[in-house]
Amino acid sequence: MSQQRSHVTTRTTGFPLLVGVLCFFPLFLSFSGAPAAEKKFTRPSLRCELCMGFTLYRHGDDSPAVLVVGGIQGDEPGGFSAASLLARRYTIVKGALWIVPNLNFPSIVLNSRGLYGDMNRKFLRLDANDPEYTTVSRIQKLIRRPEVKLVLNLHDGSGYFRMKYEDAMHNPQRWGQSVIIDQSTLPAHLPHYNLEDTAKQACETVNARLLQTEHRYHIKNTKTAEKDREMEKTLSWYAVRHNKAAFGIEASKEFPVEVRVYYHLNVVESMLRQAGVEFTRNFDLTIPGVLAALQSDVRVAFMKNRVVLPLEDVRRRINFLPLPKKGKLHITTSTPILAVVHEGNKLSIRYGNRTLTQVQPDRRETDDGISGVEVRADGIEHIVNFGEVLSVRDKF
Repeated sequence: MSQQRSHVTTRTTGFPLLVGVLCFFPLFLSFSGAPAAEKKFTRPSLRCELCMGFTLYRHGDDSPAVLVVGGIQGDEPGGFSAASLLARRYTIVKGALWIVPNLNFPSIVLNSRGLYGDMNRKFLRLDANDPEYTTVSRIQKLIRRPEVKLVLNLHDGSGYFRMKYEDAMHNPQRWGQSVIIDQSTLPAHLPHYNLEDTAKQACETVNARLLQTEHRYHIKNTKTAEKDREMEKTLSWYAVRHNKAAFGIEASKEFPVEVRVYYHLNVVESMLRQAGVEFTRNFDLTIPGVLAALQSDVRVAFMKNRVVLPLEDVRRRINFLPLPKKGKLHITTSTPILAVVHEGNKLSIRYGNRTLTQVQPDRRETDDGISGVEVRADGIEHIVNFGEVLSVRDKF
């Protein structure tokens, strides 16, 4: 079930040489997603090369796993962007972390809460004819896996949750800046059984790192078993009913994406530490660090890595990108929230739920008889595969 995206990189110091057909263009950034799926998920208005299903990343050892889910609602980029960074920029030193960054990928690509209704209301019962039946069944099966002991569902919520009414944006009906539990405890023999204590510790951790005091986190206990008909339908309650500790984590929709991601990751890291998962990340957990991580190493490759398109500084429209006349494009991406969507004769590249660029292909006859070229770099001979990055100190 796990899906890998590879990009072979060799670095020394100096300037990089990327071998193959490579295109550089000036700056425009945004967010979108990536995998291939077991069953094609189609919609008349969406022909997408990569968004047919969700991707599972499994990091770490065979220890009890923490499962993080992003993108159950496609218009909440803070959640799925944070999950994508967990998937590709964290290294697990001890324990296990499983991540699904793009659960409702078609809805992410079209910036919709849900193309066929709210997926987070389909976990109590679901007709087999529902277009999302396969996706929901797959994530339910994953939640039930015996390795999974803790489930974190990342959301972006409205306003700022408060226990008492303060004003229209700060009151009990809001969801932003909260850690959600369905009840205070689970049976005492289960891992992480004290949901309230775990949530309290996570809130204390993130509240020590607030950007503004207004951003303070609180615990929101929905008391789902007391006949909360809406919350009975959710992913977290499904997990609790199967004896898994589960939490909803909400960052406020009042913030730009990088601020939402900052808060999501602070809460998730607290939960990981409480679960005994040790990790490193390759960026600073600051707003500039998060923004740089979101914006860097964003690329799409076609034709089994023979045509590589870096997207960090891409212009809004690209003309005459050479692609094959016939056959599959064989697309891979560097991030699980990047997608290529067909729009007539053009290709739209979307990062999360924003469009990065539109490509007008230059369809040509192609030959895949060779996989790379000979390069002499700094006096050393190399056989370099297409799409591979070779750093050069002086000359090539």
